[in-house]
Amino acid sequence: MNQDVQTNLNNEEFESDSPLPHQTFRNVKLAIAWLSFLAFFSVLNETVFNVALPDIAKQFGIMPAVANWVNTSFILSFSIGSAVYGKISERFGIKKLLVIGIVIYSGGSLLGLLAHTYLPAMIAARFIQGIGASAVPALIMVMIARFVGPTGRGKAFGVVGSLVALGEGIGPALGGFITQYVHWSLLFLIPIMTLIALPFLYKLLPNESLVSSGKIDRFGIILLSIGMVLFSLYTTHYHWSSLVLSVVILGWFAFHLKGSKNPFIEPVLFQNRKFVLGVLSGCILLGTTAGFLSMVPYMMKEVHHLSVGLIGSGILFPGTMGVILFGIIGGTLVDKWGNRFTLSIGLFMIVISFLVLSFLLDRSPWVTTAVLIFILGGLSFIKTVISNTVADSLEPENIGAGMGMLNFACFLSEGIGIAFVGGLLSQKLLHSPFMINLEKPVAYVYSNMLLVFIIVAITGGALYLLNYRRTQ
Repeated sequence: MNQDVQTNLNNEEFESDSPLPHQTFRNVKLAIAWLSFLAFFSVLNETVFNVALPDIAKQFGIMPAVANWVNTSFILSFSIGSAVYGKISERFGIKKLLVIGIVIYSGGSLLGLLAHTYLPAMIAARFIQGIGASAVPALIMVMIARFVGPTGRGKAFGVVGSLVALGEGIGPALGGFITQYVHWSLLFLIPIMTLIALPFLYKLLPNESLVSSGKIDRFGIILLSIGMVLFSLYTTHYHWSSLVLSVVILGWFAFHLKGSKNPFIEPVLFQNRKFVLGVLSGCILLGTTAGFLSMVPYMMKEVHHLSVGLIGSGILFPGTMGVILFGIIGGTLVDKWGNRFTLSIGLFMIVISFLVLSFLLDRSPWVTTAVLIFILGGLSFIKTVISNTVADSLEPENIGAGMGMLNFACFLSEGIGIAFVGGLLSQKLLHSPFMINLEKPVAYVYSNMLLVFIIVAITGGALYLLNYRRTQ
């Protein structure tokens, strides 16, 4: 168990306005610490294949647009699962769902290991992994929103967010080491470590009363899943048939929500302006940074000809060192100075880093190493702000569905961001020179992509800052 996490959770301000009795709250704090451990591994598995994607593409003889589906398939099911677990937590309780999720996660990992030589089966295994892994971040956010009082909520989200960001950063480093010195298929073994947390969580988590007994909107889940997969296919291959079908099915899903007695996504959430704007701005910002991180391995291989191991350990890993610190600082800044101030700092760090890298990316690979520290730090700030903003906007009876919807939307945007970048790299739409100072023609596409990231990130940040200027 991470001692820093335990220390930061042992703080009176977490308990001062919690609705739970003293002993139960102490168990919840320990459970949050174990859930943070699980969140680290679940999100690590989101990025652990990043560095291996060029090798996977080479082994199967496929383009980046197809290879990126090794990650996109995981994130799509991860995002949909986050919404499902958040929604049904009010019916089944957190404890039972966590056990089910971890078992599915491990089963998908075993399938991937055994079927790694067959690409469709491997992508299916990643999809199953995402279904199981999504239980952890969805339910930990529900726990914090439900059991931690407003005065300590920012710090709680910051502590968890720092470990999530650490997992996102260590994933490529660990993936690069295993891919270079062993084989990328062994990356499927990592999630099985999460099984050790099961007995502790089962003991610590409180037995919750049944809150909801309604039916699960299975048809709505299926419609949304198909619609999102088709849209992701469009962002990868730019086939208009995929786009048209996705619009039709998502329109059917929206019509279904209005007539369903127990809709998968509560229509009342879309009437909450603060909630909608917080989720939308978070999607834009998180999707942008996820797309950038998926691009880095391709960029380092093509521009600087680095090995997989060096990309993971030398380029991506140093950026994770300050992530825990940034996460804790971000939570403290939110509690003391507010959401707008903290998000502004995070946005500034990301945009300036993208701009510097767009000018200098072909000069030295270590420029990327340096800017990644600030990009991941800014990402930690933004995640803490978005989580806190959305939690504050929800009524108690909508916390489970609302936080699940936040997880769904943000993880989905990350998957779409990764698919979008893979499609652009494969279609070669941005290969014309724009930055005249670049010396290597192969760097043009990556420099131009960074300028696109800047525009999108500023749009997401402006959406948040302009709409929260009176209340934050």
